[in-house]
Amino acid sequence: MTDTGIDSAINSAVTYGLFAAWALHDTEEVVYGPGWMRENLPGLKERFPGVPDAVWQALGSVDDREFRAAVGVMAAIVGAAAVAGHRTGGRSAFYQGALNGFGLHGLVHLAQAAAVRGVTPGSVTSPLLVIPFTLWARGRLRRAGVLRPTRGRDVLAGLALAGGATAVSHAVARRLTRRPRF
Repeated sequence: MTDTGIDSAINSAVTYGLFAAWALHDTEEVVYGPGWMRENLPGLKERFPGVPDAVWQALGSVDDREFRAAVGVMAAIVGAAAVAGHRTGGRSAFYQGALNGFGLHGLVHLAQAAAVRGVTPGSVTSPLLVIPFTLWARGRLRRAGVLRPTRGRDVLAGLALAGGATAVSHAVARRLTRRPRF
């Protein structure tokens, strides 16, 4: 332990690095996400007819303002996880769950790109940043002896955390950006 109470093996690069990696990745999503969806939604609906109309309506209803607001809400969630990780020397279950969710969501981006046979928002930084950072940070946590064992249910929990945080972010963003009715 250092005099700050944080294991020297788990430094700011491991904990606050989650927020930095997320911010770079989400910059790609903010720049390309809403426009890509507007442009590709008709073709996606045609190509994947088994997807319920409610899903397409939900995706099509997200405008640029709402998307940016959702990213801001997610920034608060990821930032809180990074702080929790830093304060606990990487031991925080919230931090480790967020880290796992971040890496797994990178795999989801790659699956999306494979499904549409092309580049999708988030698919460029996922193999270059999201997945490598997650593996590196997990390796540092493992070497420091603070990485929680990963079981199948932990993978599901990581995906659930990422999905839940995304749903909450969009729900809050929709409320924040709703135009008043006169």
